Parts: sequence; structure tokens; C-alpha cells
Amino acid sequence: MSRAEARLAELAGRFGLTEDTVVAGRRLLELWATDELASTRVTDEVEAVDQHLADSWVALELDVVRDARRAADLGTGAGIPALPLAVALPDLRMALVESVGRRTVFLERAIEECGLGGRTEIVAERAEGWPEGIGVHDLITSRALATLDVVLEYSAPLLQLGGVAVAWKGALSDEERRGGHRAAEALGLEITDEIVVEPFVGARDRRLVVARKVAETPERFPRREGMAKKKPLGAAPR
Repeated sequence: MSRAEARLAELAGRFGLTEDTVVAGRRLLELWATDELASTRVTDEVEAVDQHLADSWVALELDVVRDARRAADLGTGAGIPALPLAVALPDLRMALVESVGRRTVFLERAIEECGLGGRTEIVAERAEGWPEGIGVHDLITSRALATLDVVLEYSAPLLQLGGVAVAWKGALSDEERRGGHRAAEALGLEITDEIVVEPFVGARDRRLVVARKVAETPERFPRREGMAKKKPLGAAPR
């Protein structure tokens, strides 16, 4: 058994993955390693198991992720964490939101190869420019997308009341954390958890930030494209 296969077996035991999920995970590893349109620089197979699969599947430890039925992954890139979550959760409908055209070609191929076509779609838009997605999701995910306040602004309009945004983040500065809370208040969200996780041995400074939609997001959101970063809600008041 190779080191990568051994790591997959460990993950299957840790997260209660089915054999079908493990098989799909292997196929994703092959695609990330061989497809020139896959937007990832991780080429070592063992590192890919850790950085792509384990880092995505660690969210299965959260009930709000396991129980979700309709999700969208913002700025999905190579389909992380969207594709690993989709293969692990057969009852989940997942939208992969990615505005870069060449990346969507890879995503289409990966969806077909993993048999996800019936419940997975590609949205070739920015999160702010997707009116059909507003208010219909119980889970929004994002990994290394932007500062916390910006991520929450992208996420809030797409959530139904009671839904949650889960942001994959590294170490948070006090400034980013405060900015996230300021943005959440303006958006009808409440940051309920900041969970330090260890998806694989040696992982550093990884956390999942969970924000629940507790009130309707004001009608002025989403703002036009680019405004979330240009005039962030989390900026400290002067």
C-alpha cells in the first residue's frame, strides 16, 4: 500500500467514508495531478491527500455540514472543498461558483468523472452576480477566498434564514476577527464558532469559522461587484 493509499484509509476511518467516496477521492487526486487546467500547484500525491482531501473532509466533523442539503462553494478554483464534500455527502446538492472560465472546464470534467452531474452544477459567475442563488442555500463554503468580512458579505445574501457559512481560514489576526464580527452584524449573521482543526498531522493554523444567518440580509446586499473588497464592511470605524 502506498503512502497516499494509507492516508486515504486513515481518512476513511476517521470520517466514516464509504468505499465509493474513497474511489471518487482517488479519481480526484488523479485529475488534480494530471489535468493541466486544474488550478492547483500541489503535485505530490501524499500532499494532495492532505491539502485537498483531508482539509476538505475535516468539515464533516460539523453537523451543519453533514446535515446540509443545498450548498454553494464560492471561488471554488480546483473544486476544493466542493468536490470532496460532494462525493462524501450523497444527499447534498452543490453549486461550484467560479468566474474564471478555464477553471470551469476542469470542473466540468471532474464532475463527470466522479458521477456528480445529477446534483452538482457550475455557476460561472461571481458570487455578487448570481441572483438565482439568493436566499436558497443552507450552507455556503469558501476556502482561502478573502478576508473574513468579505467572505461573509459574499455569503450572506445566498443563505436562507438559519443557514450557515463555513469559511476555511488560517490564523486570524485580532483585526480580521473584529472586522468579521462587524460585517456579520451588518449582514444579519452571527459568528457562532471559530473551530481550530487538524485535518492531518502537522497541519498548522487551520480553523473553520461558522456564521449563522439569524436575520434577513438588508436589501442593499449584494453590492455591485468589487465593492466588498473596495469598501469592506469590517473596516474599523474612524
